[in-house]
Amino acid sequence: MRILFAGTPEPALATLRAVADSEHDLVGVLTRPDARKGRGRKVSRSETAAWADEHGVEVWTPATLKTEESLERLRSFDADLVVVVAYGNLVPPAALAIPRHGWINLHFSLLPAWRGAAPVQRAVMAGDEITGASVFQLEAGLDTGPVYGMSTEQIRPRDTSGDLLARLADSGAKLTADVVDAIAEGRASATPQPGDGVSLAPKITAEDARVRWTDPAFAVDRRVRAVTPAPGAWTTWRGERFRLGPVTVDREGPSLAPGEVAVGKKAVHVGTATDPVRLGTVQPAGKKAMDATAWSRGVQAGANSERVIFE
Repeated sequence: MRILFAGTPEPALATLRAVADSEHDLVGVLTRPDARKGRGRKVSRSETAAWADEHGVEVWTPATLKTEESLERLRSFDADLVVVVAYGNLVPPAALAIPRHGWINLHFSLLPAWRGAAPVQRAVMAGDEITGASVFQLEAGLDTGPVYGMSTEQIRPRDTSGDLLARLADSGAKLTADVVDAIAEGRASATPQPGDGVSLAPKITAEDARVRWTDPAFAVDRRVRAVTPAPGAWTTWRGERFRLGPVTVDREGPSLAPGEVAVGKKAVHVGTATDPVRLGTVQPAGKKAMDATAWSRGVQAGANSERVIFE
């Protein structure tokens, strides 16, 4: 089959490689336009576009697929199937109808759970123990199409979203390759999603990533891991934003009010609604990430009379 791949960020690369390594013909990569990234705000190619450039695969970066010009360009690829992983742009019905086998999408949840932009982050934040990946037929609804196949993945107690997404990207690539082969051979069968068990996974906002010290310790832990590495958990101290790496619930730690910081020789604790949490890495505004104990020594937080409170 002739396959057009649609995807943008690094988690899409495993499936892109799997398609390229298959017996099928990768005819192009559809991805988001170049964008400004990082502190320097330099214009950069998407991860999939950079891979395609290195491997001599044609790259297409339309701002939208809604124009007649874009639809004509899509037809020019003469693709039998479009494989989608985190493309990040709306696909209108007119575009969905062009490839002979339509568009299939790899989604990082067990549908119909966690439909939307942030399924991995929302699963970690909710404390789910099991998640997975689903390959489904893309349609106009939000992740509502019939499902060709699923794979499951355990969420480990210390998983960040980055850890979990890396594993799902690998297992999902194999799942997608199997579905593509089944479609090519005429043996694929998609099952409609059940009406029960639907949950939504909206995009993570900056406010979602703010630590709520009045939450129980387990919820603080989940929130921090859910937004690691991006957009990154944060709190405020002295009126400035202060980023945090994953924390550890410490049932033997000191008794502290929510947000109150206690500096010890070997650990820095912060109070929550229940047990305190032990900080791992911290990143004050304008500085690099560092171990919390190194930060506490640097600002001499434990040596002055100021009561340090995170808000």
